[in-house]
Order: sequence, then structure tokens, then C-alpha cells
Amino acid sequence: MAIATINPATGELLKTFEPLNDAEIATKIDLAQQTFEQYRKTNFESRSLWMKSCAEILEQEKAEFAKLMTLEMGKPFKAALGEVEKCALVCQYYAENAADFLADVPVKTDASHSFVRYQPLGIILAVMPWNFPFWQVFRFVAPALMAGNVGLLKHASNVPQCALAIEEIIKRAGFPIGVFQTLLIGASQVANLIADERVKAATLTGSEAAGASLAQAAGKQIKKTVLELGGSDPFIVLESADLETAASFATTARMLNNGQSCIAAKRFIVVDAIADKFEQLLLEKFAVLKVGDPMHPDTDLGPLATPDLVKELDQQVQTTVKEGAKLLIGGHPLSDRPGNFYPPTIITEIPPGSFAEQEEFFGPVALLFRVPDIDAAIKVANSTPFGLGASAWTTNDQERDRLIEEIEAGAVFINGMVKSDPRLPFGGIKRSGYGRELSIQGIQEFVNVKTVWVK
Repeated sequence: MAIATINPATGELLKTFEPLNDAEIATKIDLAQQTFEQYRKTNFESRSLWMKSCAEILEQEKAEFAKLMTLEMGKPFKAALGEVEKCALVCQYYAENAADFLADVPVKTDASHSFVRYQPLGIILAVMPWNFPFWQVFRFVAPALMAGNVGLLKHASNVPQCALAIEEIIKRAGFPIGVFQTLLIGASQVANLIADERVKAATLTGSEAAGASLAQAAGKQIKKTVLELGGSDPFIVLESADLETAASFATTARMLNNGQSCIAAKRFIVVDAIADKFEQLLLEKFAVLKVGDPMHPDTDLGPLATPDLVKELDQQVQTTVKEGAKLLIGGHPLSDRPGNFYPPTIITEIPPGSFAEQEEFFGPVALLFRVPDIDAAIKVANSTPFGLGASAWTTNDQERDRLIEEIEAGAVFINGMVKSDPRLPFGGIKRSGYGRELSIQGIQEFVNVKTVWVK
């Protein structure tokens, strides 16, 4: 399988890489294991200094790294800048908090002295997607390395330069050689990596199919996994909501990363009493979005990452329309330019039982559902196999409490769009995956929680 940089805004092949062969992979695993035996003995102070250096490099060279992301997968440059800044933030966060998160926890028992100790596991394999090519990796790197583990990265094959740049950042920051290595390999080689007894666990962000494959391979070896998979996040708008604000956030939440985000709002569930007004506001905001060169500062929506994504998204849209839904805006690939462009699209009047009720649309397509009340809104929100995040808009305290309690998701945001934050755990339930990244829960996923009892 080719590992290449193809500019999604132009379709131009920019650079190709030869995948690693078996001998090269074996050498890298050997180095990772040798490094771990020494690195696990380093103290939090040293790790913290190196991690803070990562943050400094990211901040100082953010324009260069942002340009690389935009070039490889097409996100607007201004969004890419924000992604690099967020990577610096997560490095700083764990540099400052890891020692406290992993400190011994005393427990009173019948022992003279008993406590819980957190210790690193070893080599952790990270299988990461292209849509946030820096952030997805650094939110793994920061806690894993601060915990004393070492990492191997199998990144998506369309962002090889991002993958190599991240490895270089970690080297430059002062971490020992071998603490973090990028493997330019195809997906077919992941199972062999997991089968290696020195690889102790794995984390994956990606599709349901990819997650199931990784979990199956790890299950055969009885190794832990953390999975962050797809989402069809609901965006619920109730009668008491500030509609102008809700519509503005709805637009931002749907167009996040050109619509290619697991936590992007995808299903807009609006009560009948305000549905007409909300629909009109959303239509007005979608209509003025600027589609074009992602490097241009005025661009709101760049290309999708690959031609296949455009094809798949358009098939989903056309299937939904054939089932009886109505297009308000967009709905066809942009053929007046090179690149993988799909316009802002709104679909409404989606019939019950439609394909669109269950599937994730990974692109700038908003699905509008009208419901009579909060009971129906919650029912529709929970009616998919996914459970990653949810956003809900109300100024009614009783409605807020019901939404928080009854929505089936790993995160519920009231009067705000779903986002990841280093200070809060991130992850889903149902077919959106399991385990958590970020916060204290994230750093404790890949450690040995050791009970110590002394008398």
C-alpha cells in the first residue's frame, strides 16, 4: 500500500515513502524495548522537562506544523494552527500534573502500610487517524510518555510527513532515542505488532471496522486496548434555547475540520415549536460559508481528505434523498475545481427508518430532525449505535438535568459544542468505543495499578 502525501485541495502527489520491511520493524521494536528498560527508571522531573520542551517547540514552530497538516489532509490553516496550540497545551498539562496523577495512593487496611502504585507497562502501540494528525497523537504521547511508557505510532498512510515530524519533535525535546518511533507501515501489519510479546497494549482512534480489527487482534493476545471510534453526535435544540447562538455553534460544530470529526455535531434534533426559525438561521449561515483553498485565511471549508471520502459521502446523501428526504442546500460534489470538495449541505424531512438515522456522515452534511418535545428528542438522540458526545441547548434547569442524565454518550455539553479538553476525560460508549483519553483517567489507562501490602 502506498504511503504518500497527496494534496487534497489539488490532487497533486507531493511525496512518497517506502513502507518499512519486516527487518526494519523488528529493529524499531528492539530499540523501543531497550529504551523502555532504562526510560522507566527516569523521574517525573526529567520527563516533565522534556515534555515542556515539546510544548515549546510546538508553539515556536506552529505555523510550519500547521502548514504540513493543511497540505496533507486539507484542514483550514487557521484550524491547523489551533490544533498545534492544543498539542502544546496537552504537553504542558501532563508535564505539570502527571506526578500527582500517578503518585502512590495510601489505603487504610489491616496492613502496617498499604497503598496503590502506578507503574508503566512498556511499549504501547498507537494507531491514529488522519483527521487530527497532530492532536490525536499528542493526546496519546503526553500521558503515555509521562507515565514512563514508550510509544510506537502507526499513523494514517495519507499523513506520513506529520507522523515523521512528530517523532522529530520528541527527539528534539530531549527524550531518549527510542522513546517514540513512527512506523510507516500499512494496516495489514498491525496484527503482527500486537502479537509481539513486548508490545503491551494498544490504542486506536478511527472507524468501527478498524477498532474491531484491533480489538480482535489484541483479544487473542489478552492485551488491553483503548478505542475511540465513530460518532453521530446529536445537537438538540429545545424551545427555551437562544436560537441565534445555537445556530452559530451548530454551524461551527458541523463544519469542524471540514466536517471530518468524530465529535462534530451531525444530527440536529429540534423541537417543532422553533424548528422553522432554527432551520432558516442554519440555512443562512451555511449559505455564506466560503469553500476553497484551505491555506487562505478566509476559507471556512476546505477539501475532504481523499476522493473516496467524497464518493462515500455523496452516496450517503443521494441514498437519503431517494428515501424521501429534502435537500435545502448543497448535496453534490463541487466539480468546478480540482480537489476533494463537497459543499455545505443540509438535509431535512428525513423519513422514519431512513439510512440517515443510523449512519455517520463524515463530511459537511447536517441532518435535521423535527421532534414534538424533549422526550422525543432524547429518544432520537439515543437511537443510534454510537455514543460519543452530545450537545444540547436549553435554559430550563429541569430539561438540562434530564439531558445530562438520560443521553447515552461519553460527554454531554449543555449550551456549548462538544470538544476535547486535556482537563476532562474523553471517550465514548456503545459502538463509539471504550476507555478514556485525557485527564487523570487517560494517564491511568496504560499503567499497572499495583496493590502493595506490607506488614
